[in-house]
Amino acid sequence: MKTALTIAGSDSSGGAGIQADIKTMMANGVYAMSAITALTAQNTTGVAAIQNATPEFLAQEIDCIFTDIEPDAVKVGMVSEKELIKVISDKLKQYKAKNIVIDPVMVATSGARLINEDAVDTLKKELFHLATILTPNIPEAEELAQIKINNSKDMIKAAEKIAKTYNCAVLCKGGHNQNDASDLLYKDNEFKWFHGKRIDNPNTHGTGCTLSSAIASNLAKGYDLEESVFRAKEYISGALAAMLDLGKGSGPMNHGFAITNEYTKVK
Repeated sequence: MKTALTIAGSDSSGGAGIQADIKTMMANGVYAMSAITALTAQNTTGVAAIQNATPEFLAQEIDCIFTDIEPDAVKVGMVSEKELIKVISDKLKQYKAKNIVIDPVMVATSGARLINEDAVDTLKKELFHLATILTPNIPEAEELAQIKINNSKDMIKAAEKIAKTYNCAVLCKGGHNQNDASDLLYKDNEFKWFHGKRIDNPNTHGTGCTLSSAIASNLAKGYDLEESVFRAKEYISGALAAMLDLGKGSGPMNHGFAITNEYTKVK
């Protein structure tokens, strides 16, 4: 069985972060492992509190994983302190990690900011250049490229700038009212659009976490980057189309929409 590691924050409501990553990886047929960067007290309406792991403990988590069950892919999500970012960078280099998918999580779906301002510079300097692919949404791409994105041409310009700055592939996610949920993959000076049908579902908690974990899962299984993005997009469309409706705010998706067997039956 192929394996994948998520390095991210925990979501107590189960829709995003570590919980979404593990559900996604399992649903995509890989063995999931986790190194938790922070505990968050949150639900579908917002984030109430964040308790970060210590750098020493995060280092021990990652050491325990790589020295026993080596990951075939790594997804990095929420990391809100520069000391933790440095630990992740050092460990990924130490263990020569492969297939690294970095979701530059800066703002939650609910609008809550999930990263300290001084940590953004550390992300750029220490971590992004290790990525196989970065998966920013429109607001994150604007911040990373330092340009305003108003249309498809702007998405291409931003993705190209980010890719050349950090020497990696970039998936610029168009879910923030751009291009009817179409995403742009920029890789090796070429770009490809992945056109998705916008699904009328307000419950989008954890979409970014889920997409990046699905990409990592498919890279772990040996698919190339383009096919991994395509398969991840198909998976997230299915999870949204299942129309799960939980919570009072922007609720979670049904990560297990395609898992149907004797053990999933409801009485």
